[in-house]
Amino acid sequence: MLQSARTKIVATVGPACGSVDKLAALIRLGVDVFRLNMAHGDRTRHQAMFDAIAAARDQTAIDIGVLVDLAGPKIRLGDLFAGDLDLGIGDQVDFVTGTITRSSHELTCTYEPLVAELEVGQQVLLSDGLIRLQVTSKTDDRAVCRVLDGGVLRGRQGVNVPGAHFSAPAMDVVDLDNARWAIAQGVEYLSLSFVRRPEEIIQLKEMVQAAGGHSQVIAKIEKREALDCLDEIVKVTDGVMVARGDLGVEIEVQQTPIQQKRIVAACRKYGKPVIVATQMLESMHTNRRPTRAEVSDVANAILDGADACMLSGETAIGQYPTEAVTMMNRIMLETERAYPDREEAKPTPEPTSNITRAMVQGAGRIARQLSARAVVIVADSIAAARYKSQTRDFIPTIALSGHRHVVRGLALYWGILPYYADPEQINGLPKIKAFIAERAKTHWQLNDGDRV
Repeated sequence: MLQSARTKIVATVGPACGSVDKLAALIRLGVDVFRLNMAHGDRTRHQAMFDAIAAARDQTAIDIGVLVDLAGPKIRLGDLFAGDLDLGIGDQVDFVTGTITRSSHELTCTYEPLVAELEVGQQVLLSDGLIRLQVTSKTDDRAVCRVLDGGVLRGRQGVNVPGAHFSAPAMDVVDLDNARWAIAQGVEYLSLSFVRRPEEIIQLKEMVQAAGGHSQVIAKIEKREALDCLDEIVKVTDGVMVARGDLGVEIEVQQTPIQQKRIVAACRKYGKPVIVATQMLESMHTNRRPTRAEVSDVANAILDGADACMLSGETAIGQYPTEAVTMMNRIMLETERAYPDREEAKPTPEPTSNITRAMVQGAGRIARQLSARAVVIVADSIAAARYKSQTRDFIPTIALSGHRHVVRGLALYWGILPYYADPEQINGLPKIKAFIAERAKTHWQLNDGDRV
């Protein structure tokens, strides 16, 4: 347990790993959090996946976390008139109102006001930015577009309009229903896609609180508007995901690496966990080994200070989900050997009290001076362990708690090894010491004489 990677692995659940045995295998290989993508599938499928994760958690006796990813105001194409459409430079396509197309060069979308809110001269990006259109003229029910960059267009692909300010709410009826379901299931993390303003995060957090839930809210940064008020969003959220897929379409693709570093730095500043996501080991959809560039990408995210890296299609629909998780873990372990030991890192998470900060920093210094093998935090909440995670001091830290939601809620935090104990087993200092002494050698690879 103490030899595992400090950086956490988030893996998306899908057909490639949907059985209990496959999920259990991924947990044993190092997955810390499973992600359910609510943009695909229905409630029956989502419930079946959640139940399979719960069964895998029981099978392995490892308290991994669950992240439910709300779709947010994602705009998608409707069905095409006659299947895939091959667009060439200079071709004309029209966005029309409604849901019915009358020719192969008419397009509809899931966002009803799109035609009304598009402006002449704006660019519209399709197929993750590979196809680029420009609006040349408009009527009340039609926006005429010229193809600037062509390609094969498929139905239900995403639609991005960089720089546009659409009136779509942060959560529609489906998102609200999915959020209520997730909170009722007791999921540890709720992520909101296409966040634009801090108020959207506050709304979701208030919803969790009103329902008596413990879900931490994760803001997905993938809009220019979010970058414009990044600090304000980071301050109010419980964590951040750098969603590079849509972010790389909403801004110029060459700006993505610098913005990734900026987002990670903001999260480090305010003591919030940050996940770097999208195409991390993309080639492992169909190959057993990643490219050198992908390995470097993962390593650089870790060196920048990411708490977690996320696998999307690699584990959801890829041919080699176990190999992808194994490779991710190997990259993390190797990179962490060269990770700078940030003894003096002092993040300033707003909710953390001065007493908690002093205790955590002092414990780290004492552990160093005594060459302690581990620090144990006995936790009724995530506060102390969260701050300890942000100090990045590389002393293995076990967060011991009698509350399942605390243990699972710490699954995303860098360097923290959450561990559940029956509350009676850790009720008072003598019992705590006895529990640690008993588990130290059987579960944590500690030996006689090691200091804790």
